[in-house]
Amino acid sequence: MSNPIDLSELLPSANGRVRRRLGLFAHLTLGVTECLANGTLGSAEATRLFFNAPNCLYVRKKLRDKIADQIMSHGVQLQDLFEALPEQEAQKEFQRELETLRSLCLRILDQHQLVA
Repeated sequence: MSNPIDLSELLPSANGRVRRRLGLFAHLTLGVTECLANGTLGSAEATRLFFNAPNCLYVRKKLRDKIADQIMSHGVQLQDLFEALPEQEAQKEFQRELETLRSLCLRILDQHQLVA
């Protein structure tokens, strides 16, 4: 994947409803998180493709959801773990952060009754 995911293009087509956009955002983030967990996507690539500044701004200004904002904040910091911590400690913290991302996504889906 070479082009970044543009949430401003992807999510407005969700019938304009914030609840639906939040659900799509949570499901998309769960997919990105799974790719990170299984190694098909690295943390630097995830930051470039998904957890980037334009998407962070979109989430903050358009979705205006505290949990969605937390998700982006955690995602942006994933690459920093490997720059700031020794490898083994970074890997452990990376796994914790992925679990936090999953948990936050599921909270969005649950709070907005978007879980099937």
